[in-house]
Amino acid sequence: MLEAEAIEAIRTVYDPEIPVNVYDLGLIYTIDVAENADVAIEMTLTSPACPVAGILPGEVECAVRNVPGVGRVRVDLVWDPPFTIDRIPDEVKLELGLL
Repeated sequence: MLEAEAIEAIRTVYDPEIPVNVYDLGLIYTIDVAENADVAIEMTLTSPACPVAGILPGEVECAVRNVPGVGRVRVDLVWDPPFTIDRIPDEVKLELGLL
């Protein structure tokens, strides 16, 4: 299934300031795979002032584009809902020392 493969590809993209991939960090809000295999992704960043705002969406797009069978990829950067640490799964919070 392309969605699962896209998720695994996204898991190769890390926020350089946090040692966790952007998917497990909770920065990916939606992944929609169309019938023609085009993929639309909504993601956010930890902060609108994040210094990697211009880099991470492109890295996510590139990672998913390299999945065999994927058509066009569009990554939209969104700020609503805003990112909070509540989006981070407990096992990742534990790894980051947030629990």
